[in-house]
Amino acid sequence: MRTPLFLMLISTFIFSLSLPLFAQEEEEPVNYFQMEPLDDSLFIQIQEELFIDPPDPKAEIVVDVRDANNQTISIKGALYPFLALKPEIRARIITYPFKLNLEETVNFGSLYTRVINKLRFEKVLVPPTVFQISPTLGYINPFIQFQGGERFGIPIKKDIGLSIGLGTPYSGALETNFVEANFHILGFRGGLFTAVDAFIELKGSENHNNLYVTNVIQFNYVIPFGNFFEIGYLSVSEDFSETQILKYTTQTVNKENIVYNPDGTIKYQPYLLTGSYINWEMRYPVKVLGATRGKFYVAQFIDEWHIGFTGRELALAGSVFDLRFDAMFNSPVRQTQFVLDIMVQKIFDYWAFSTIAIGPSVIMSHTNSGSFGFTSLFANLRIKVGSSL
Repeated sequence: MRTPLFLMLISTFIFSLSLPLFAQEEEEPVNYFQMEPLDDSLFIQIQEELFIDPPDPKAEIVVDVRDANNQTISIKGALYPFLALKPEIRARIITYPFKLNLEETVNFGSLYTRVINKLRFEKVLVPPTVFQISPTLGYINPFIQFQGGERFGIPIKKDIGLSIGLGTPYSGALETNFVEANFHILGFRGGLFTAVDAFIELKGSENHNNLYVTNVIQFNYVIPFGNFFEIGYLSVSEDFSETQILKYTTQTVNKENIVYNPDGTIKYQPYLLTGSYINWEMRYPVKVLGATRGKFYVAQFIDEWHIGFTGRELALAGSVFDLRFDAMFNSPVRQTQFVLDIMVQKIFDYWAFSTIAIGPSVIMSHTNSGSFGFTSLFANLRIKVGSSL
């Protein structure tokens, strides 16, 4: 009964992150505040007005208009005169609804009263961008993730492009040797998976729930009714050699990959992919906490079921982060597992301030001993190339 409890706890955690606690229209004028990074276009316009190049859509912006003779705006710690901005931009800043009031008095009761007063439920979920709901352009994605997650999508000409990914779209850290490359045209996607063992060789234990592949071809199509349903076919084009089977099960760093019961029968073992599969994903693209890219999904991939959420550049109380949760269950070979990635932006300096996010990636499942715990814990990284869509 641990699995339903864990799912309930994770769901509560994700929902709590989705509450914009500080996004509420102020009843009284606020003259000293930090702007929540929930409006990319406005943040870029402000910085372009002040000749900041390149502009950061998630920059930390603090406005101080308490003194009529000395009104300022601070961007990433650099101070500028507020009157340097055009009147229409200044008006948008003053009336900006998502403010952190820096003058607000905090007391022991604020932990409860501030949450209640600042809830803005209608802004938890807002419509996604046009690109995200397009069946032919939804693949375009400027985010490269080191392990798992959505594919990095490169447009060549509108609905013709390429995508690449490390791991499967649903895998976690150090879980699989999958590497993917695809060609996209008019909602169709064709490509292949191949193996890069460097990823799985970084971890020398708890590899009994890993997923291994040789070479795979795949074809997918997004049904042309929004970017909501994708169906595909995947086929393994090369069988495992005897040397590969030994490598992934009983030799080198994977010598304990097969876990046995006391009677000698197999208790846990990795998934060595063979045969062919019909895959599908049903998703709902959505913005959560101003995310530049996000979706909820239910999917079947290589006969394993997945349900989860992925979001890029969520903003809450001045912090910007990526969040991904995936629950895998009903596998023909592997144990149920849960993947959680949290990657935080604005850690590095200069160009990396808004382009690189880093954080922990964990997988929880049944360990070698049979108890429920961490089977993988590693750092994950993503890089943003170009602007958000």
